[in-house]
Amino acid sequence: MSHDALIPARLLPWPGPEGKPCYLLTDGSGRLSRAADAAESIQLDMAGDLLAHLADMLDDEHVTAVQLRYLLARMSEALTDVCRIAESRGARLLVYTDVKADAGPDNVPSPDDGPS
Repeated sequence: MSHDALIPARLLPWPGPEGKPCYLLTDGSGRLSRAADAAESIQLDMAGDLLAHLADMLDDEHVTAVQLRYLLARMSEALTDVCRIAESRGARLLVYTDVKADAGPDNVPSPDDGPS
């Protein structure tokens, strides 16, 4: 089995055309991978900011239904982003775990794995 076959397609943190999932085949060190890492970081920070804003709004007895609806719409978007990030990272983690489980003592795949 070649090294390239062990690299999973990365689900990117933004949708592709028509809202469909967008994937990247990479070893994780390229420019697009770094852009995806940066986008994930921004998305996670924004989700955290929305949660803090929600806590403030829930303590405010003068908040309106329109304000809450707007915040919930933004939180829905943020939760969609966070779920996509979790799915992407989980898929990559599973592949990494499977490779490590099949590896020998020096993290080299076992020769008993058969021909590639």
